[in-house]
Amino acid sequence: MLKDLRIAVIGPGAMGEAIIGGLLRQELVAPEQILACDPYESRLREVQARHAVHTSQDNLAAAQWGQIVIFAVKPQQLKQVLQPLRGKLRPDALVISIVAGATIQTFTEALEHPVVVRSMPNTPAMIGEGMTVWTAHTEVDERQRAWARTVLSALGHQIFVDNETYLDMSTALNGSGPAYFFLMMEAMVDAGVHMGLARRVAEELVIQTMLGSARYAQQSGKHPAELRNAVTSPGGTTSAALSELERGAIRTVLADAIWAAYRRSMELGKS
Repeated sequence: MLKDLRIAVIGPGAMGEAIIGGLLRQELVAPEQILACDPYESRLREVQARHAVHTSQDNLAAAQWGQIVIFAVKPQQLKQVLQPLRGKLRPDALVISIVAGATIQTFTEALEHPVVVRSMPNTPAMIGEGMTVWTAHTEVDERQRAWARTVLSALGHQIFVDNETYLDMSTALNGSGPAYFFLMMEAMVDAGVHMGLARRVAEELVIQTMLGSARYAQQSGKHPAELRNAVTSPGGTTSAALSELERGAIRTVLADAIWAAYRRSMELGKS
């Protein structure tokens, strides 16, 4: 699918490098098909040492070289990165953005280039277990959509949506979602240590319990409430724990947190 295509990654930070690593690990491209572009030479040396790809500090040269140009910069850096590239991309180049909150319109207007895919991956992509939601401008043809699907599949699972407003919503769920689980893991481990468990033991118990629960939910096909009820015996330990969680309004707090992330994503898009 990506044979002989040149792929430029502007901003090879954690997520940008995850894309590079995923493409190479799955042998979708050869190292010489990828160019990583970053202003810091030290960062480029790290990426080149690990992946043997081309590197550059020149965004314009990278953008003109790539047939697929991936933007993986911080939202606050996007404006200064895009301005020098206005009208400079190859007419048939596919732009893929993983920039949180940045709309398709932001790219099409800043670059004067309509062939844009907007996506939102998450950090498990760094081990090929990511969840990416993406959408595309109407000017992106079926062949280019297939390119985007292949690139994003290198990060793990991907799902296409035809409404861009879903991207801000998904940012609040899958984009920020790992942090919610990590916070819960941290709190559970700390509670285990407080009770007297060795931290190493508490960490193993919590991580495997969370991993196993997620896989069980995925394979069972049952509603989460049904799975929760199956663990909850009347008057038992789980019932006592869940009563405390509900008393602390865990559902409301989680919902409020997700809505806050959603609003922030829309704010980033406007700015």
